Amino acid sequence: MVETKTPSQPAARSQKQGQLTDAYRQEVLRDFQICCLSREASILARKEVLTGRANFGIIGDGKEVAQVAMAKAWRKGDFRSGYYRDQTLLLALDLMTLDDFFGQLYGDPENDKFSGGRQMNCHFATPFVDENGNWLDLKNRYNISSDVSPTGGQMARALGLALLPKIS
Repeated sequence: MVETKTPSQPAARSQKQGQLTDAYRQEVLRDFQICCLSREASILARKEVLTGRANFGIIGDGKEVAQVAMAKAWRKGDFRSGYYRDQTLLLALDLMTLDDFFGQLYGDPENDKFSGGRQMNCHFATPFVDENGNWLDLKNRYNISSDVSPTGGQMARALGLALLPKIS
């Protein structure tokens, strides 16, 4: 990945109309690179599923630009309750690498940091507790509740996540 500022600190445009600062130009190139990497990963993942090398695949191509834009609006302390296809968002936030994406696609318990190979691919999650069971500082990190497929499960989870800041 290209080293840049965090998504919550977008580079400023120059005051003179038509001129771009080097930081802004680098940010645009990083965004383009993330979109291209995510699209190519989707194409390769689909081939892996269709040839039988990966068991199942919900892939996120077609939503790259919107997800890069969402990453710029997302702030630490926010919660995401997604539904598949958000790999570009995680790439843009530096919460996932392509190795992580393909580890999950193949259900590799040692290389799937989101569920240890226990969920379908593109079901992303970040830990809320550390290895000792202590709460992490959720106000200073990007928080992702694991995706679930049933619509009924999504509604209850979304409501609980919406109430979490009021009780924590």
